[in-house]
Amino acid sequence: MNYKRMRGPRKFFVFLFFAAVAAFALGGIVMLLWNAILPALLNISSISYWQAVGLLLLCKILFGSFRPAPGGRRSPFGGPPAHLREKFMNMNVEQKEQFKQQWQDWCGERKDKSQ
Repeated sequence: MNYKRMRGPRKFFVFLFFAAVAAFALGGIVMLLWNAILPALLNISSISYWQAVGLLLLCKILFGSFRPAPGGRRSPFGGPPAHLREKFMNMNVEQKEQFKQQWQDWCGERKDKSQ
């Protein structure tokens, strides 16, 4: 089955199937890890499978997506906005050095002027 050539409802149902399998597997993994580590470590009760799935869903709501950020590594807060990245990439070498120096002056260690 060539997934790239599938179209329409078939592609949707294949995706839905694999998403459901992944959700059930992740729920089981969360339950097993929770029950193996936390009850002995923190003296708390074990959780059921559906509680683990609920915990996974709560983490999804609170902390965002489970997929990696597009474009490689990013900071936890999403990095700079696209227009600022583009502006920095279009600077010449002298402008970049001036920007870095201004940033270092602003954010670097502040020396006490009385010494």
